Amino acid sequence: MGQQLRLLVTAFWLFEETGSAATLGVLGLIQLVVQIPALLYGGTFADRFDRKRLMMLTQAVTLLTMVILALLVSADQLEPWHVYVASAITGVTTVFGQPAGRALTAMVVPRTHLMHAVTNNNINQQLGTVAAPLLFALIAETVGLAATFWLTVVVIVPSIVLPPMIAAVGRPEGAARGSMLRSILDGFDFVRRHPILPGLFLLDTGITVVSFYRQVLPAIAQGIFRGGAGATGVLTSANSAGAVAGSFLVLALANYRAKGMMVLYATIAYSLLLFGFGSAGSLLIGALVIAGLGAADAVSVTIRQSTVQLTTPDHLRGRTLAFTTLSAQTANNVGTIWVGFMSAWIGAGDTMLLGGVLALVATLLIWRAVRPIREYRYP
Repeated sequence: MGQQLRLLVTAFWLFEETGSAATLGVLGLIQLVVQIPALLYGGTFADRFDRKRLMMLTQAVTLLTMVILALLVSADQLEPWHVYVASAITGVTTVFGQPAGRALTAMVVPRTHLMHAVTNNNINQQLGTVAAPLLFALIAETVGLAATFWLTVVVIVPSIVLPPMIAAVGRPEGAARGSMLRSILDGFDFVRRHPILPGLFLLDTGITVVSFYRQVLPAIAQGIFRGGAGATGVLTSANSAGAVAGSFLVLALANYRAKGMMVLYATIAYSLLLFGFGSAGSLLIGALVIAGLGAADAVSVTIRQSTVQLTTPDHLRGRTLAFTTLSAQTANNVGTIWVGFMSAWIGAGDTMLLGGVLALVATLLIWRAVRPIREYRYP
């Protein structure tokens, strides 16, 4: 919830202040630059040090950053460059702690239940991102946008308090040793040689870089649906609700062995739904379509994360999850740049339609070219 609120309040304030979708694209550019090294070192730290402490420290920095933004906006002193600096800092802290948090899952859940655990984590995360935009819309419309910054501060606090309560030893088994660079290269080599992860990364990148709409939703809400904070909150919540449904679908199809084909079917559906989103005639239709986009994306995310947890030894899990997140975050950030600037140039609706064409072509090419995805089976 804290992460979702942070993205919403900063993006919406920036769009309201500047009136330009291109400024939201700059957020993606900033995060692209800072998150790559942060993820690489975050994964290595997660394989060397106490993972629970890493989670606490990174969230504490995020909290402090949001307190400063809240104070500035309350004093009417907030400037766009403040938001850009804060986005760089929180972009680092968010991804630096992610590998540590995700790597803890396999330390508390038996292997036989790992796919269910990953799915459950995704469902809980998406439930938080359903609630966060609704809270954002409610507070922004009734109290004011400044109050949403303080709401974000309050919501982040539990993420600092709760990690010590996780019933697991925080330090990984067989913790990595040697130089940081050598550890990073060992993790990269493991991922490079993995039978399916490179193909899944390529597929995710192919559709995301031309369609990543989440951080540009304020511009899309206005450009397609002529809406403000309320429309942005509704669309974001609908997207997350769809992701919850997609995660439950993965649970329902747990015994369907062709998991690679599930990902391909989901990405085809995602590509086709982009056409519906770009041409939606009302907010209700847009909310339904973006829920479908969230569901299709959740299938791919759940299977990708489950594959990492199931096929990676504990001493490499932090680095492998870091490369998984690096692939996704890089695609997200490039997608934010693309969608932000294209929306400013040709309009939000046409950007989604173009994204649908490019995503469909990319998916079909990868389906044909990357054989390991078609052949991947689990269990």
